[in-house]
Parts: sequence; structure tokens; C-alpha cells
Amino acid sequence: MKTSPKISFVSPVYNAERIIVKLVDEIVLVTEKLAVSYEIVLVDDRSSDASWEVMKDLAKKNKHITSIRLSRNFGQHPAIMAGLSQSKGDWVVVLDCDLQDQPKEVEKLFNKTKEGFDIVLAKRFQRRDSFFKKTCSKLFSKIYIYLTDTNFDNTIANFGIYNAKVINAVLSMDDYIKSFPLFINWVGFNTTSIAVEHAPRHSGKSSYTYSKLLRLAFNTIISFSNKPLKLFVKFGLLISLLSFLFGIYTLYKYLKGEITVLGYSSLIISIWFLSGVIITIMGVIGIYIGKIFDQSKNRDSYIIDKSTKDAL
Repeated sequence: MKTSPKISFVSPVYNAERIIVKLVDEIVLVTEKLAVSYEIVLVDDRSSDASWEVMKDLAKKNKHITSIRLSRNFGQHPAIMAGLSQSKGDWVVVLDCDLQDQPKEVEKLFNKTKEGFDIVLAKRFQRRDSFFKKTCSKLFSKIYIYLTDTNFDNTIANFGIYNAKVINAVLSMDDYIKSFPLFINWVGFNTTSIAVEHAPRHSGKSSYTYSKLLRLAFNTIISFSNKPLKLFVKFGLLISLLSFLFGIYTLYKYLKGEITVLGYSSLIISIWFLSGVIITIMGVIGIYIGKIFDQSKNRDSYIIDKSTKDAL
């Protein structure tokens, strides 16, 4: 008799000591309903509260739980990658620990995989985030789509269920800048999405400040697209064409005797304008060179400090 596929639940944790127990309880409930074997991989992104102590205690009480702690705060997406590297399930569910991604919705996701899909993404039809955060998310998705010429849905984040071969493909990507949903978007496979209920944050507040979100968006675009460089090439050609036409026009007026003294203002404006363009272009090129430098160092994007597996 064929056994049900094993599901790994991977969740990055940061300052969530009051949420983790409820998260685990709800995951266990859905696995009992689905009647599948499971494991839970909790990744502590070096929380400053007692999250790690709670996670260790949960691992002692439930043999299906593996808790790991990173050596420092690397960020949500490297933490997800660390959890994926420890997962062994035929299917892997990735969900945030704040319970906005509701474990009960995994039943819908898992049942959809039976139709032959390798990836089933959770589409949040009513996001319970602030107006500003939702607006920024929409703006980022539009910019990302334009700069990368790919499809990206801002109602889809990390939450979803993924076949083990998809996870292996994601883990094989050696990009220094990690972005799990964009990796998923890039690897392909047979993908679909279904609507799920998005819950309000259970307690506390998001660890993502607006400056962190802006930095993540900027790094992600630079990592996944070289279109800004192409746009500046086009912009430079346009400036050159306009300058050439303006030069011909100036020469024409000079030959007709309409120009006796070249204007100081136009000269200064041209110098400042073109200097600004050149500095901007050099800055963008420098950013890309910096990212190449970071990638060439080949440093790990995360380091696992402790694991409850080691205590077994």
C-alpha cells in the first residue's frame, strides 16, 4: 500500500516567542486531518527574545520538530533557505511564523497538488497588511515586472507547497542575494495558485522596517535584472542625439551671424546636467560591480549555529 507523501513545514522565526507554540499546534492539527507524516523545521534568525528557548522546548516534546539557530541575523530569506536545506519531505510547505499564513489553508494547497502540480502558491485575496505596505508591494511588483520582463504577482509571497525537486532546484541556485518567491518564479515547473485567507498578524509587529523593505527591493531588482544598465545606455544615446542636433542648430545660427557671444548660462547648465548623468551612470555600474564582488567572495548566505538534531 502506497503511503501518503511526507510534508515538511519550514518556517523562519524572529522574535516570535508568543506565537511559535500556536503555530506548531495548528500545523499538527492540519497534518492529523490530512493523515500524513510530517516534520516541522523552525529556523531562528537569531532572535533577541526567548524564541530559541521555546523552540528547543518544542523539539524536546515533539520528535517531528527540528529547531535550528543561525549564527547571526541573516534575514528572512536566508533563514528560509537554511530551513529548506534541512527539510526531507516529498513536499515542502513554506510559511511565515506570524500566523498570517494560516496552517489550516495547507489542506487546500496539498489537495491541489494531486492534480499534478509541482508548485501550488497561496494567493492572498484579502491582504491584512497596512495600506502603505500593500501600496509599496504593488509598486515593487510593477517595477520588477518592467525591469525583468517577467510576471510577478504581489498577492503571492512565501506561502505555498513545493515538490522536493523544486526545492532542490532552488537550493542549487548560488545567488548571493536570496529571494525565495523570486527563485520559485524563476525555476518554473508546473505551477498554479489558489486563493487563501490571509489573517491579521497574531501578535507583535513585523520586523521589516520600511528601510529594510526598500533595501530588499533594491537588492532584489539589481540581482535579478540588468535592465537598468540597458536603460542608461538608451538614455545616453538619446542625450548624444539631442546634443548632436543642438550642435547642428547652433552651428547653423552661427553661420547666419545670429550668434556673436556664446551663452554662459547654457554652458554651465550643460556641464552640470551632463556631469549628473555621467555620475549617475557610473554609480549604477558601480553597484553592479559591487554585487559581482559580493558574489565572487562565495560566502555562505547563512551559517547554522545550533540544531536540536545535534542533541539527539
